[in-house]
Amino acid sequence: MLLVTGVSGALGSLVAARLAGRDDVVLGTRAAEATRTAEVTRTADATRAGLPGTRRVDFDAPGTLPEAFAGVDTLLLVSAGYGEDDTVVARHEAAISAAERAGVRHVVYTSLSGDGDHLTYALAHRWTERRLRRSATLDWTILRNGLYAEFLTWIAAPDAENRITGPLGEGRLAAVARADLADVAVAVATDPAAHRNRVYELVGERPLGGADLAAALGATYAPGSLADARAAVAASGAVPFQVPMLASTYSAIAHGFLDGTGVESDLRALLGGREPLDALNVFVKAVRER
Repeated sequence: MLLVTGVSGALGSLVAARLAGRDDVVLGTRAAEATRTAEVTRTADATRAGLPGTRRVDFDAPGTLPEAFAGVDTLLLVSAGYGEDDTVVARHEAAISAAERAGVRHVVYTSLSGDGDHLTYALAHRWTERRLRRSATLDWTILRNGLYAEFLTWIAAPDAENRITGPLGEGRLAAVARADLADVAVAVATDPAAHRNRVYELVGERPLGGADLAAALGATYAPGSLADARAAVAASGAVPFQVPMLASTYSAIAHGFLDGTGVESDLRALLGGREPLDALNVFVKAVRER
């Protein structure tokens, strides 16, 4: 049996939708109760409403995990959200330890691309990778996901004057469509033996710069400074850890660390050879739907 965690999140809900109707899959959510529905959509709300086989999985409440992991052979561990490093590490430790005790055989983990080590939120991902490698009982597969094309709508959307002012400099991001990452996660998690103890880099094939984003939207690209961006994030009501998180993302893109040249992507191969979705089109669509 396959258990997917985080199905109320953006990536997890897409994975859940792709697995709908399978009786060998259970879905994990922090919701205390789950109900059954005959209809499944890709939205997080519909996922929370309850797909068949939904179980409560709360990494902040480790007591929920033994029952949730009972009978599970493969665990698709969707990273347990951004937070301070000690919080995220504790969540992942709880999940992995519970998986070991429950007799889970294989963990598929959604990590961060290998060129992302300059990002402040990389540490918890790399710790989790090391923890899986050290396990005496678990096989594992690490999916090193690149930053989502949809994420660009949060850091590079036009302002009220139709200007993109995010400090991306002349850098580019090898963004990847969340839907493609969901397809890869399903393919690997439903056939884990074929991917035993492998690390896959999953970044986009067409790196995007601020000028590309602006041109696609008929906007102007006028990048500001990192200091201005940091101040704006801090003034927005963001929690403290989010300020360096976003600042490091801007800086890593602007200085050429996330353009895809630092890793060799496995995305197309794991999509069965099909062309990945166009990240620029995904960005434009997401901006227009906000």
